Amino acid sequence: MDSSLAAISLLLFSLFSMVYTSTIGVQYISKLLQIQERERAPPSFQVAAARGVLHRLLPSHSSAFEFRIISKEKCGGEGACFIINNHPSSYKSGAPEILISGVTGVEVLAGLHWYLKYWCGSHISWQKTGGAQLFSIPPLGSLPRVQVGGILVQRPIPWNYYQNAVTSSYTFAWWDWERWEQEIDWMALQGINLPLAFTGQETIWRKVFQKFNITNSDLDDFFGGPAFLAWSRMGNLHGWGGPLPESWFDGQLTLQKKILARMYELGMTPVLPAFSGNVPAAFKDMFPSAKITRLGNWFSVKPNPKWCCTYLLDATDPLFIEIGRTFIEEQLKEYGRTSHIYNCDTFDENTPPVDDPGYISSLGAAIFSGMQSGDDNAMWLMQGWLFSYDPFWRPPQMKALLHSVPLGKLVVLDLYAEVKPIWISSAQFYGVPYIWCMLHNFAGNIEMYGILDAIASGPIEALTSENSTMVGVGMSMEGIEQNPIVYDLMSEMAFQHKKVDVKAWIELYIARRYGRSSPLIRDAWNILYHTVYNCTDEAYDKNRDVIVAFPDVNPSLISSPLEMYPHYGKPTSRRAILREKKNAYEQPHLWYSTSEVIKALELFIASGKELSASNTYGYDLVDLTRQSLAKYANELFLKIIDAYKFKDVDKVTSLSQKFLDLVEDMDTLLACHDGFLLGPWLESAKQLAQNEEEEKQFEWNARTQITMWFDNTEEEASLLRDYGNKYWSGLLRDYYGPRAAVYFKILIESVENGEDFRLHKWRREWIKLTNNWQSSRKLFPVKSSGNAVSISRSLYNKYLRSES
Repeated sequence: MDSSLAAISLLLFSLFSMVYTSTIGVQYISKLLQIQERERAPPSFQVAAARGVLHRLLPSHSSAFEFRIISKEKCGGEGACFIINNHPSSYKSGAPEILISGVTGVEVLAGLHWYLKYWCGSHISWQKTGGAQLFSIPPLGSLPRVQVGGILVQRPIPWNYYQNAVTSSYTFAWWDWERWEQEIDWMALQGINLPLAFTGQETIWRKVFQKFNITNSDLDDFFGGPAFLAWSRMGNLHGWGGPLPESWFDGQLTLQKKILARMYELGMTPVLPAFSGNVPAAFKDMFPSAKITRLGNWFSVKPNPKWCCTYLLDATDPLFIEIGRTFIEEQLKEYGRTSHIYNCDTFDENTPPVDDPGYISSLGAAIFSGMQSGDDNAMWLMQGWLFSYDPFWRPPQMKALLHSVPLGKLVVLDLYAEVKPIWISSAQFYGVPYIWCMLHNFAGNIEMYGILDAIASGPIEALTSENSTMVGVGMSMEGIEQNPIVYDLMSEMAFQHKKVDVKAWIELYIARRYGRSSPLIRDAWNILYHTVYNCTDEAYDKNRDVIVAFPDVNPSLISSPLEMYPHYGKPTSRRAILREKKNAYEQPHLWYSTSEVIKALELFIASGKELSASNTYGYDLVDLTRQSLAKYANELFLKIIDAYKFKDVDKVTSLSQKFLDLVEDMDTLLACHDGFLLGPWLESAKQLAQNEEEEKQFEWNARTQITMWFDNTEEEASLLRDYGNKYWSGLLRDYYGPRAAVYFKILIESVENGEDFRLHKWRREWIKLTNNWQSSRKLFPVKSSGNAVSISRSLYNKYLRSES
């Protein structure tokens, strides 16, 4: 790392105060923290596990580092920390050069990452988003020395949480141990110490329900398919994509044991699932007097009872605690240990039947009793999403639930705090400990989006607020492997005691991510910081771009381009006005000046000569070009609709063809980087199968999640269609393009014949096309091809030059 960057690094990340930043919330959970500290893996195990991560990350420099586990007292307070020192023997040839100490293996690896970032100028992100930039690290014997006395970085707050209840399906569904090992390595390097661990729980559930005389065949329509398990676990659906083959149960349980073993070895605190009340249909027949409610429809078209309207056992029924205890005990028996923290979200998109605070309090108390009866030291971790979207949860109801559990035994995830922080409106969750979380992503959609300023300041504001009950920070995205800058900054907030100067931080990020910087790329990122990464309109960023979420609506009811995007190319936060109330065109989210972002793209392309060898630059270039073209496609679609309204068949035809050409061109662009390919998603699904029938089932699951998602009829599309959309090469050319072509064909026919748009014909044809695509076995590349710089430049010239 050059001297100027080192100086900036030291300015931004100087030695922190030895005073530990505690909160009232940390005091409430201190007993559990002490228990977990006593039960942690021996230091030798943690050091060995940390060295394994180092060897996989940087085998050439394994001998350059020594790791040690230290007590919290060495941190100068009660909190965990890492300490980076020059090794005492570094003057000897072949001896370690840097000594990194930490309270756990996670802190040690977070210290390693910190050193590699701010002394060696390197960068670590997911492989799909460019992977690690490590060529800036000096050779053995030449590693940069830190200042005399070392660098001590302390956690201001104990926990760094990771995952969402649905990440297991949107991202992890098809992972094998090799991919999980990479992710756990990444978690540890980011300082994550509180991850969800949900894999393989269906095997445990089978053993639990057997004790209540429910057979495995009774559970065939209870569990969802592999790509939909998250929602069957939450009681939103049952049977969809199933039944699970026997091989799935065995393989996933084996995988879970490996995941847990590695997490424990590193000193992490994996969060296990708990019983939420979700029971199979056979349970009501086995226990006819039990208090069981059939829930309402959750996005099924009809609703279809084959998948909808699951059964919920009332928490006040004596069977609830019995099942809850059995589930905890079976996990302890199978895994051999626990970290005592359990996730349960009984009310996530399932509203209680009555709003009486007394009843709600009894529900909460019973849910926790189910955990505590199986583990005396149990703590309930609950997603706070219900408080963000459901008007049922007014202050009396919210207080009743939060105060139904002994203080310090419930921790709430403030799931969407970067946009809608509940800790503010609820007076610190009415005194209950919580974790400040960044949700950021829905369904693994690909969209350049973020609120860097909120990330850099929000956790600190919560931490230092009066009577703060905050006990951690976290990342609760629905899907990962996108927007690496957002996750790099958010991970770092687990160790920040003060608000981060984002502009200065980005200066360092650029040099780390690409291994070098330049005026052009700095100017480009300055634009991105103030546009795509400065969304302040508080809108949910579910990607509804026309290409990936094609409108299922009569074109006469879509507003004109001027009405829809009066601000296209201009900075504004106004929302488009839609005329249609039913079957409305869901306007794509646009919160920034597109012309400014195209200028950033020009600067990125101009940087190609210097940075083209960088895989991280390649990812960012493809993503930025994709983002620019996607927003251009939204505008182009509205021009087609405008021409349709003027009955200009020639213009409709020519613009429609231009749209379809654009989709093909974008597919070619996305093929330039491994992070934008359909093939790996489908192939990873098939690789978990044991025979051809399982291959077909798993591939259908994988294809369905990213297209129709849920059930449909011949003329009624799924209510969740395109929720899991992806900008992936193969998907655009093979599905999104042909779907758009169907719409445009019918659009042109309606103009030529002087008739209304045949909406029902469109729906029949595109639903049939989608269902056929879901069942297709066509193969797609798993490796990228093409030159990102030349293709991005070509597409910029073809479509965007006149827009800048």
